[in-house]
Amino acid sequence: MNVRRSAAALAAIGVLAAAAPATAAGQSPSPSPKVAIPSGLYGKSDPTYDGVWRQSLTLIAQRTLGYRPAAKAVDWLTGQQCANGAFPAFRGAPAKACDAKVMVDTNNTAAAVQALKAVGGHDDAVAKAVAWLKSVQNKDGGWGYSPGGESDTNSTSVVIGALAAVGTDPASVGKAGKSPYDLLAAMSLPCDQDGGGALAFQPDKKGKLAANADATAAGVLGALGKGFVATAAKAPAQDACAKAARPTQFADNAGAYLAAAVGKTGHLQSALPGAKDQPDFGNTVDTVVALAADGRTEQAKKAYGWLEKNAGQWAVQSGPAAYAQLILAAHAVGAQPGDFGGTSLVRSLNELGPAPAMDSAAHETKKAEKSEKSGSGSGFGVWWFVGVCLVAGIGIGFLLSGRKKRQP
Repeated sequence: MNVRRSAAALAAIGVLAAAAPATAAGQSPSPSPKVAIPSGLYGKSDPTYDGVWRQSLTLIAQRTLGYRPAAKAVDWLTGQQCANGAFPAFRGAPAKACDAKVMVDTNNTAAAVQALKAVGGHDDAVAKAVAWLKSVQNKDGGWGYSPGGESDTNSTSVVIGALAAVGTDPASVGKAGKSPYDLLAAMSLPCDQDGGGALAFQPDKKGKLAANADATAAGVLGALGKGFVATAAKAPAQDACAKAARPTQFADNAGAYLAAAVGKTGHLQSALPGAKDQPDFGNTVDTVVALAADGRTEQAKKAYGWLEKNAGQWAVQSGPAAYAQLILAAHAVGAQPGDFGGTSLVRSLNELGPAPAMDSAAHETKKAEKSEKSGSGSGFGVWWFVGVCLVAGIGIGFLLSGRKKRQP
């Protein structure tokens, strides 16, 4: 699940759970970082609000493709963990013990769990992080961004992904008789209401639910008990919203909402206050993964195809988390991340930090080599070349959203 946040918006409200900003291509370049960029961290933008998030997504994307992340990249991530097991968005002096000024949160902690589990060899760190997550679960079964904060769909879903990654059934993790699935059910809009089937981020002050595209995409993966990495599933039995009693049915309803949202244009829309509607690249990427996980492969591929044609500049401007998100979307629909509209997502990501090593022949590489031998498309040749260069050690080859995302 790709739970994204806009760093600029979150800086203003003092929280973050984000990857790349969900803004249109053509935005102004990011300001110069206010802190020094550690050598093991991916990306050159200020990591204050998304360091752990973008690093976690990067490591997950690399492992998904079959690569072994650089030791210094993994060490940087583990070095961000506090003694109680939690992770903040970023701390510039990891040698110093965490104190009350270090703002740890559930989103970065859950993302780090998924990354370190994927990398392997960090069982103690993972166990401490999971124990901390369980300790801050709310009585409604969910999690908020900050410990003790009001539960929201996105935070709950990313924690579900962490639990699933370590082999724990999310339904077995409860508080006051409530599991995280109870929280997601409470956030699901009834079919007979406007936006029926979608999930809300949180209820408003009056307790009313409003459909939220980002929360809906996150909720699909959460309801299915999945993390950031997903593959195309069997098509759901229902094409439209229907009365739901189980988590998988809530996921199907949410998937139907997302499929309709991207049905005409292939993408979601983001409306910034005072600005014209713009394509919402980040939430569209999240939607690709969610649709594929729910078995709506046709719609997922259509949205991915739109991203191939339009999201290149967004990724360049947004950085490693965006590249990682796109790689995970490619994985979900069975596409080649080595040829994304003529660009290698893998190479573009790896150039932003320490190069990973070839752990084993990734399935994408195998397909590419076979295609190259048969003389098919140039995109496969690029992917084959990337794999060879990685083996040779050349080091080429191989990611957020405001607390409430814009609606389609």
